[in-house]
Amino acid sequence: MSDHRIDIEDADGVRLIAFDRPEVRNAFDAGMYRDVAAALRGALDDDAIQAVVLTGRGKAFTSGQDLREMAAIAAGEAGPDAGSGFRDLLDVVVAFDKPLLAAVHGVGMGLGFTLLGHVDLVLLDEQALLRAPFAEMGVPPEAASSWLLPERMGWQQAAGALLASEWIDADRAVASGVAYRSCPTGTVLDETMALAVRIAAFPPRATREIKRLMMTARRPQIVAAREREESAFASLFADPDANPGAGLTASLER
Repeated sequence: MSDHRIDIEDADGVRLIAFDRPEVRNAFDAGMYRDVAAALRGALDDDAIQAVVLTGRGKAFTSGQDLREMAAIAAGEAGPDAGSGFRDLLDVVVAFDKPLLAAVHGVGMGLGFTLLGHVDLVLLDEQALLRAPFAEMGVPPEAASSWLLPERMGWQQAAGALLASEWIDADRAVASGVAYRSCPTGTVLDETMALAVRIAAFPPRATREIKRLMMTARRPQIVAAREREESAFASLFADPDANPGAGLTASLER
């Protein structure tokens, strides 16, 4: 498998980070976590970049965590650094104080859904579908979604997403506050880039300060939710009666 996992394009004050593992619907493996985190850190350090857009190549935004790596973690067969890439990426995203946008098409599964809770402006292709399959897989939620989704969507919609593992279409995502707007099929990346370029043209100190102010009250809640989720994950996998790996195995076999 190639080491090429993302594409980066910089233009007009905007960095486009495109997930590029289309053969696995842009699932995140350890290398892609590392590469995306590095690309985001680079955008923070580059004064020419005033906004960042996330998207996926091929037919999906991202199908989330690579299930084979996740199953190895569940079986205790992963290396000592297993999970560190996921945590590192979230650390970067939570602290990211430049405008962050996402152009979502196809499927956003698992992290492809929960990551959007950390994105400032989410635009969806009108045929895009989101899903948080954690209950079905037998694992706790991730990426502070146990707090972010109820806070953003309201309790009932979040319960449908997290407890019932329901598919969320573009109209429902916009109506529930997960996304800013939906776009005609085939236009979502162009519309997202145009919005990012517009934002990037504003005085950068102002946009960063606005985001910092918006995040001040939310960040401690996100940090606390991540800690609770990681504790729940460790507790569940330490209990042989919980058997969370069974859901992962079933998902791999489908």
